Amino acid sequence: MEWPARLCGLWALLLCAGGGGGGGGGGATPTETQPPVTNLSVSVENLCTVIWTWNPPEGASSNCSLWYFSHFGDKQDKKIAPETRRSIEVPLNERICLQVGSQCSTNESEKPSILVEKCISPPEGDPESAVTELQCIWHNLSYMKCSWLPGRNTSPDTNYTLYYWHRSLEKIHQCENIYREGQYFGCSFDLTKVKDSSFEQHSVQIMVKDNAGKIKPSFNIVPLTSRVKPDPPHIKNLSFHNDDLYVQWENPQNFISRCLFYEVEVNNSQTETHNVFYVQEAKCENPEFERNVENTSCFMVPGVLPDTLNTVRIRVKTNKLCYEDDKLWSNWSQEMSIGKKRNSTLYITMLLIVPVIVAGAIIVLLLYLKRLKIIIFPPIPDPGKIFKEMFGDQNDDTLHWKKYDIYEKQTKEETDSVVLIENLKKASQ
Repeated sequence: MEWPARLCGLWALLLCAGGGGGGGGGGATPTETQPPVTNLSVSVENLCTVIWTWNPPEGASSNCSLWYFSHFGDKQDKKIAPETRRSIEVPLNERICLQVGSQCSTNESEKPSILVEKCISPPEGDPESAVTELQCIWHNLSYMKCSWLPGRNTSPDTNYTLYYWHRSLEKIHQCENIYREGQYFGCSFDLTKVKDSSFEQHSVQIMVKDNAGKIKPSFNIVPLTSRVKPDPPHIKNLSFHNDDLYVQWENPQNFISRCLFYEVEVNNSQTETHNVFYVQEAKCENPEFERNVENTSCFMVPGVLPDTLNTVRIRVKTNKLCYEDDKLWSNWSQEMSIGKKRNSTLYITMLLIVPVIVAGAIIVLLLYLKRLKIIIFPPIPDPGKIFKEMFGDQNDDTLHWKKYDIYEKQTKEETDSVVLIENLKKASQ
């Protein structure tokens, strides 16, 4: 992947135009231009460490103490140093070039030699086949979890492989725990922080490709001072003191309290209030808590009703005092409650019994009022109905039965009279 060195004559002529420049270092004349460097080469170490090396220029002035001016293709990261090498950690997803020239002092205004350029290109392959959204999170300073999406021109049965390297590792390692979650693929590997002050100053180099070599490899550089997600804290104790709620919790391992930012959430079941407190320095004094307990923090929540049920949970994130990134919150801790809880059985029983009692009382009242109305205001007979029955229209059947009843009554009366007369005659004889 080495590209032949080429001379940047036009750029050098522009730098040389106008004369002048400061001398120094070895007594070379200000207008003297040094020869270009020789044997500029580029190589890659680990996964994403690009190294350029070169030799001093041939025929350099004996009165010149050589310094080397270098910058990348975008004219960024200019550097003047006496070393004949330069390195950079960069994801090899794009072409990158370095230009190098020699001069006799550290003055940037001095005219350097003709600049020599050397470039390195990314691995070959279809750009549409490379994975996308490759990102990694360092969980609790103990393991790293990376995820990515397949490229557009990728077979569904592609077998991915992730490689990683860090300065604390002796060699490049392969991640074995490949998994899939929905559309995303991922892999996690152990990366525990060691007691080295320079450990977090270095990044983790990541490369993802397939086993068959059909997709273009993708690279990423993960700084260990960013993308850090702590584990949730553990609530140890809750207590009331002078109408204030004191919360004590244990911080996640591998972190110190001054590097964390806290969010404390308190929910009251009776008032149904939801209060959130953001805590930068978690310190409080409560005689009921253990003092000088390592890796614990405390916070006082003011104005909490002790005769109600209060539920507390906490989450944390890193702050910019120790880390560059402060956007990744931990998961919520397990909830802990304190206070008096309502008797739910009695509450439900009352909800069921009270409506029944009210309904029964209403029915009894209605019946009583109806009876009372009848007593006080008895119903008045309707004369119209009586006259209607006596003189109203009647059909033939009704008239027939009425005539039969009258005839039968007259016959019975006549029979009774005859019997009575015969009995009197017998009694007189």
